[in-house]
Amino acid sequence: MSKFKTVSWPKVILFGDSITQVSFQAKGWGSDIADKLARKCDVVNRGLSGYNSRWAKIVLPRLINNQNPAEQNIAAVTVFFGANDAALEDKNSRQHVPLQEYAENLKEITRLLASAGVSPDKVIFIAPPPIHEPAWEKECKLKGCPLNRLYSVAGQYAQACVTAAGQCGVDVLDLWTLMQKDGQDYTLYLSDGLHLSEKGNQFVAQHLWGLLEKLVADLPFILPYWGDVDPKSPENSLLSDQ
Repeated sequence: MSKFKTVSWPKVILFGDSITQVSFQAKGWGSDIADKLARKCDVVNRGLSGYNSRWAKIVLPRLINNQNPAEQNIAAVTVFFGANDAALEDKNSRQHVPLQEYAENLKEITRLLASAGVSPDKVIFIAPPPIHEPAWEKECKLKGCPLNRLYSVAGQYAQACVTAAGQCGVDVLDLWTLMQKDGQDYTLYLSDGLHLSEKGNQFVAQHLWGLLEKLVADLPFILPYWGDVDPKSPENSLLSDQ
């Protein structure tokens, strides 16, 4: 058998907590991005439900190999933590991360990505969305615990994310601000006061694509369009390095 070059897809990695983990569900924001990038990129879901930024920076080196950065061919990475970090210390100390440490963890994640060959211009922070306390309190009661997150505290973590992004030189999708822009009802974007509704997933996909598109716009369509395959000699078309 003749030798031919293995086809390698660039990767877009979605790194975050449960809002990222479930983003590949039907009509999820991750699924939408993956659909847009079919035949251009592999969209890799590395969402870890319940994780905070402290655990994220520890586990990241296990997810991205920094030994051969060029071989990984990473086109972009989204970093979406904060919803768990913002849990109240006296109500949910297991997930809570102090505000300043959260900001430092995001900076450390950027440094770890850079050491793996992912430069800051390929990184997008996603700030946590606002919390709807009445809806989330109902969820907490169902689990036998008191309300463990507050709207105002989530806002502080969102602002810390935006500030850290500026200091790291990375793009940021500020969901906290965008979902409340012009006085719109942000609760429509949430399913349970914390996680995204179908409309919220559409919102994230739309706004994230606005930032992500410029990073992948020049990537080629992988393997020839079917109409360009030579039917008399398909090997010449399909086994070419082009």
